[in-house]
Amino acid sequence: MAVDGGTKAVVAALLANSGIAVTKFAAFLLTGISSMLAEAIHSVADAGNQGLLLLGGRKARKAATEEHPFGYGRERYIYAFIVAIVLFTVGGLFALYEAYHKFHEIQTGHAELPQGWMRAVPLVVLGVAIVLESFSMRTAVVETNKVKGEASYTQFVRRAKQPELPVILLEDLAALLGLVFAFVAVGLALLTDNLYWDVGGTALIGVLLVVVAVVLAIETKSLLLGESAATDVQERIRSALGATAGVDRIIHMKTLHLGPEELLVAAKIGVTPGATAEHVAAAIDAAEQAVRGSEPTARAIYLEPDIYRPDYEPAPRPEPPAPAGH
Repeated sequence: MAVDGGTKAVVAALLANSGIAVTKFAAFLLTGISSMLAEAIHSVADAGNQGLLLLGGRKARKAATEEHPFGYGRERYIYAFIVAIVLFTVGGLFALYEAYHKFHEIQTGHAELPQGWMRAVPLVVLGVAIVLESFSMRTAVVETNKVKGEASYTQFVRRAKQPELPVILLEDLAALLGLVFAFVAVGLALLTDNLYWDVGGTALIGVLLVVVAVVLAIETKSLLLGESAATDVQERIRSALGATAGVDRIIHMKTLHLGPEELLVAAKIGVTPGATAEHVAAAIDAAEQAVRGSEPTARAIYLEPDIYRPDYEPAPRPEPPAPAGH
């Protein structure tokens, strides 16, 4: 459901942003208002980002190979991280540059407001864009509500293992706020015949996109580094292991997401002292089946049998070697 919902939200955002980008570029060519150009580039960046998310989802479905034995599930994280970079550079930094460029044009007397009927063009385009972006945002919210459970939207963005929905939520939120900033800035510029309002709106859009891009990069970097399973998932796995005949206790356990729907489980389990190799092997097989039954995303399971010794202390981990030349 999470994958289908994420794909649906991505496609809805892609269609909305593609149409919005065309109308914004047309409005900019007619009026020369920099907020419109900043918003047009923002929509192009968003549409490109949604294409990247779809590409990442497709590549993540490739079968495991000898070189990549755990598969390609993290492709989705890599492309989500690229989305953050694109949003930061193509969206945020370009808008900040455009604000500076417009400010310079005003200072040198080369900037002019549209006249006549063209004064209404940017406001009409921005109003239509707000409506279309609201539909895209609604789709993302509806699909998110199906999977986030009791978590708040902030918690969902921070804890979600599937990158598509959090990315679309933040992008759509940034898009709506950016459109509001642009609408207010352009409206004030036209009412007061003061293009500095346009400069301020463009700069606000740039700052907004940079902030959203940084948040996305931080959250996606955590997924790329490797996150453990959620607490409730770990508890289900522990319960399944603990309830297996022949498993006396869980000495320690670690989990790692190989992809949004692929989980690696590694655990050292205490078996009954004196148990035969046949009994230990049967206990491990039963434990693996129990884990997969309790958590279907547990694809790679490695269980190490041991005798529990309360006074045993593992050897300390060796320090990494110093860099050459030190």
